[in-house]
Order: sequence, then C-alpha cells, then structure tokens
Amino acid sequence: MFLNPPPGVINATSAPISRQGTALIALALLAPFLLYLGTVRSIISVWNSSETFAHGYVILPISLWLIWRRRENFSLFPPRPWPPALLLLAVLGAGWLAAQLGEVQVVSQYTFVAMFPVAALALFGPRLAGSLTFPLLFVLFAVPFGEIFVAPLIQFTADFTVWAVRATGIPVLRSGTRFELPTGSWSVVEACSGVRYLISSITLGCLYAYLTYRSAARRALFVGLSVIVPIIANGLRAYMIVMIGHLSGMELATGVDHIIYGWLFFGLVMFVMFWIGSFWREDTVAAPAVASATTAAPDRPLSAPAPLAPGTPPRLPAMVIGVLLVCALWPALALMGERANHNAAPVRLADVAVTAPPAADFADWKPFYMTPDARFHRAYQAGSVPVSLTVLYYRNQNPDKNLISSMNRLSGYEDAWHEVEGAARAETVAGTPVTLHEGILRTPQGAIMVWSFKWVGGHYTGSDPVGKLWQAANKAMLRGDDGAAVMLAVPYENDKERARAALHRFLAEQGPALDQALNATRTQK
Repeated sequence: MFLNPPPGVINATSAPISRQGTALIALALLAPFLLYLGTVRSIISVWNSSETFAHGYVILPISLWLIWRRRENFSLFPPRPWPPALLLLAVLGAGWLAAQLGEVQVVSQYTFVAMFPVAALALFGPRLAGSLTFPLLFVLFAVPFGEIFVAPLIQFTADFTVWAVRATGIPVLRSGTRFELPTGSWSVVEACSGVRYLISSITLGCLYAYLTYRSAARRALFVGLSVIVPIIANGLRAYMIVMIGHLSGMELATGVDHIIYGWLFFGLVMFVMFWIGSFWREDTVAAPAVASATTAAPDRPLSAPAPLAPGTPPRLPAMVIGVLLVCALWPALALMGERANHNAAPVRLADVAVTAPPAADFADWKPFYMTPDARFHRAYQAGSVPVSLTVLYYRNQNPDKNLISSMNRLSGYEDAWHEVEGAARAETVAGTPVTLHEGILRTPQGAIMVWSFKWVGGHYTGSDPVGKLWQAANKAMLRGDDGAAVMLAVPYENDKERARAALHRFLAEQGPALDQALNATRTQK
C-alpha cells in the first residue's frame, strides 16, 4: 500500500475538494484585498503612473496560470491545513503595521503581497504549497520596487557611456551625469537609467528559467544573466544613442526616438538571451502516472477503485477563520493608531531666531522634495560667507507627502542644478552628534555646497532608515509623525575646507535656535 505516492504518481483515490472547501479557500485568499485596500490602491497607483511597473497587471494572472499547470498537485498532495503558518502570517502583519507607522510604502506592499503565499501555506500545508513554491512566490513581482536602483544605474550608465565615447576617440567634458561632446550636450536622466529594462529582464528571466530548466544551478545561472545583461546592454544602448546623435549632427536619437531605439534594442537583447538559453533547456517532467490506493499481486488483476465523493479537508474551516482573524488584526490596529496620531492643528513653522544678519540669496536652488506643510528659507551673512537655511516641515504624512522617500533628493534628475559629489560627514546639531549628507551641486553658472539632515519627532539623523525607525516609534507611542528636512548651503568655489568651515560655524552658533523652533512647532496646538 502507498501511504504517500512517490514523485510523479497521483493517488487516484484522493477525494477532490468540495465546492464548499473551494469557496472557503477562495474567501481566505480574497479577503486580504478588502482588508488591505489602501495598500492595494497604492500598488495599482504606481502601476498606472509608471511604465516601469505596468507589467504588474499581468503578474497575478501568470501566477494563477502557473498554478493551473500544476493542478494535478492538488490530487497528489491533498490540502492539509498547517497551523504554524499562522505565526509567519502574524509576523508579516506586524511588519506591515510597522511599515505603515513609518510610511515605508514598499515594505507595506511587500508584506501584504507575501501574505498570499503564506496564507496558501496555512491552507494547503507544506507539501502542496511546497510543490507550488514558484507560482505562489511569483506574485511578489507585482510589487513596484526598483526606484532605489535608479541613482546607481544612472551613475553606471554615465560612466560606461563616457568611457566608451572616449575609447572611440571623441573628447568628452563631464560634470556629474552630464557631459559634452563637440557636437552637443547629453545628460543621463531617470528614463536613461535602464531600471525598467532591468526589472522587466529579471521578471522574464525568472519565469523563463522556471519554465525551461529543472536544475537549480541552471535556473540560478540564467537569472544571474538576466540581471547582468540588461545593465551592460543599457550602457551599450546609451553609447549607441550618443554616437548616432554625434554622427548625425544631433538630428537623430535626441528626442523620443531614442526611447524607441532603446526598447527595440532591449527586445533584441532579450530575444538573443532566450534563444541562447534554449540550447540548454531541460525537458519538462513527464505527466504523473495514476496509481490506485492499493497494489495487486502480479498474478491478480487489479480492480479500479471506486471514486470518492468530494469533501472538505479536516480543519479547513477553522484554518480559514484563523487566516481571516490574523489578517484583519493589523489593519484594525493601524486604523486606531492613525486616528490617535492625527494632528488636525495647522502647521505654523516657528521662526528660527538666527542671530546672524540677513543676506541676499545667492542661488535659485530648491530641494527636489515632496510638498511640505510649511517651508522656511532665508539667507544670512556668516562672516565673509553667505549661508542659506532651508527647513521643510511635515505633519500627518502619507505616500504623497512624505519626509523620507526615495523621491526626495537635493536636485531632480532634470533640474538645472545637479549633484556632482556626495559624502557623509560627522557634525553636531544642538549637542547631538549627526552624520549628515554633504553634497556639491552645480549649474553652468556656479556651484554650492549643501549639508542636509533630518529632524524626526525631536531626534536628529542623517540616515533615512534610522529616521523611519524614529517615525514608526513615535507613532507607536502615539506622539504623532512630525518631521523636518534641514539644509544649509554656501557658495562653493572649489575650496571645500572654506565652505565647510562656514557651514560648521553657522551650525554651531545657530543650532540651538533651529532646535527650539522645530520643537516649538511640534508642540503647537
């Protein structure tokens, strides 16, 4: 007798799931869409607003199709609810709640989407869920993640393009991610970073590797290639576009056409990669054989077993209730916390009582940040050097108004000002040691040095992750989410020590006044 059918053999006497059981499973897997509706909307909003993540719409249908291809597994490994998975589901829920408190949207989205394979593990059991590992985990590709790679990809593309052009024998004058050839100027911006090619390649590469190979080594190798190839290919694409523009006297590949060339080139690269990968493909496993629940002796005929009536797996109703309760707990806590932390008082940013005399503004630079609730900007004369102070204050933050976000930068990718250097620097703000960010921004007309850091609910930090932790902690203790970005700027004339000395002196002298103004704003009613 086969207690557990061997691989590739289906137990023909396993009872199919009844309609009631199927309905219960569907209820448990569909309920999170309603319970976490805000997170669902945030994901769809990104799909709609960015072509980079528009593929998110097809991820769930592909996942369901992959599961349908393995539908025989439901007979091979009948669903057996597994209670320990509820603990993992609770951990994901707690992570989602922490991300909501800290307004870390991508973590909220990942923890929400990860609830579906974990809920399947709870409902199906390790054997059935394990046999569907890739189809269940494939839904994670629906999360719009990748903005964090834009800046390093822009830097790599600029480095590669400038190196390749110089290797061709053409002189290049570079400033950050912008460079000039004798025939014209070029700039590597967000659309040129190749992040959309990279994300598309990884998604397609993982799917292709799963469908084409069986060995883990071949799958890992092909996925690795799907990461490396689009990065190199995007550098080649940028180089070819620059060369087309240069050789055509800046008449070709300087507008929307270079985006079209890019997609055509990417499509060709992916086709070649898949074509080469097909030479090492491994045939899919043969269809599982059907075995009866008992085996007959060689000399005795085997009678066909009677089909079993559909039924509901034991403990499934209780597990469905458990999944629903665990999933519903965290949105309820988040709603309670949001109402308790909401501060209806309008933000009136207290005046920073700087003792230095005012001065004329020396730059038209503005930080590329989400619109704050209140803004303070003023220039002062600090000895022989003018210094500007900018404060952006936030309260009742949300995905469209967030102090700490990958969207917030000292300058936009297409702004006149662009950051050409960046480094961390240890300083002290109102008696608190802070590792702040030092950036040098340039335009054709001049340059400035900027020191920037964050103030989150009474705590200073130059680290975005630390700032998010302070924000989550303050909201968990029902202290609100008030925070501010602080930037100091001075004219920069290629003398770092002189610029740093002016910023250090201003911060040491005016730091207490800044601290008093921020704390006074927070306590206003």
